[in-house]
Amino acid sequence: MPSASTPSIAISAGSTPVATATTGRAGELLNAVPDRVWLALFVLAIGLVLAVLVGVVNRRLLVRAGVPEAIEGTTFERTAREFDTSTVRIVAKLSTYFIVAVTVLVALTVAEVRYVDLFWADVAAFVPRLFVAVLVVIVGVVVGDKAELLVAERLRGIKLPEVGVLPTLVKYSVVYVAALVALGQVGVQTLALVVLLAAYSFAVVLLTALATKDLLTAGAAGVFLLLRQPYGIGDEVRVAGQRGIVQEVDLFVTHVETDDGEHVLPNHAVFRDGIVLIRE
Repeated sequence: MPSASTPSIAISAGSTPVATATTGRAGELLNAVPDRVWLALFVLAIGLVLAVLVGVVNRRLLVRAGVPEAIEGTTFERTAREFDTSTVRIVAKLSTYFIVAVTVLVALTVAEVRYVDLFWADVAAFVPRLFVAVLVVIVGVVVGDKAELLVAERLRGIKLPEVGVLPTLVKYSVVYVAALVALGQVGVQTLALVVLLAAYSFAVVLLTALATKDLLTAGAAGVFLLLRQPYGIGDEVRVAGQRGIVQEVDLFVTHVETDDGEHVLPNHAVFRDGIVLIRE
């Protein structure tokens, strides 16, 4: 029995130096890693955790602020829903990616990776500007969509063909200004932005004047009719060969109900052609 156990003891005794050597080599490898690398890994871990927390906090703050309800129905929100996401999630993820990008750059700098210092200053300045530019574009598109919906809602009762272009014009004006601001953030020359903005402003004024000529005329006539009040709601009138009852008078149009339906007349047409007030 003693002689049978002797080899196993020898084997166990022989394996101890191997394990000790392996442990010693691992310790040497760990000790060979510079302290700045450990510090960089620590910074990277902290930054990733912070990025996740920032994304979650931003998302909850936007939800509590009522942003999802405010942008409901906008084109950008509908497009985001088609990709199984939302505007709030996109903004929250952008903030997360921004923190991750800054964390990686800081970790590389702490680790003293070669060549990082050569472009660190430019990248450190460009990343925040890029983040702001993307955020401005998103906000501009969302605000433009919301402005289009609000203007269309306000002008829904005005039965003039020229009115249909105003919501779209408002939308793209907001988007264009947001795009200019975003381009300025990423370093596009200011002079070019000013020239583009001036050209766009001139085009907007010109197109607005052409598209809303009849609308402005109707508004001016409506001011006169509302001040003088030659007729009012409930009066029986004859206009454009039709006889009916005035149902509504606003700044731009007059609603007259006849036997065959309700006529919506631009105020400038009423002012130009005249309207006969029937007194019986």
